[in-house]
Amino acid sequence: MYKIAVLGDKDSVLGFKALGLDVFPSDTVEEARKTLHRLAKEEYAVIYLTEQYAAKLEHEVARYKDELTPAVILIPGKEGSLGIGMANVKRAVERAVGADIL
Repeated sequence: MYKIAVLGDKDSVLGFKALGLDVFPSDTVEEARKTLHRLAKEEYAVIYLTEQYAAKLEHEVARYKDELTPAVILIPGKEGSLGIGMANVKRAVERAVGADIL
């Protein structure tokens, strides 16, 4: 059975534990990189990643973009949204529909 993980800084991800998701707080970008690759090898179908870490891990996130699993979904961190997640959704919709409908 596939699982869902949330990866990011401690303050941004601990609330997801109350929802029953597996939470992986990271103190550094390097720690987040290692955790992301480890989770991708395990049975995690969805990995929520804070935008703050995703901005520093662009190549790692891009590596999983066209893979079936895991789906790496960007979420705002405690500092707020950087707009990266919405830009990714917009690009995916344009690719699927062929036009910008958002």
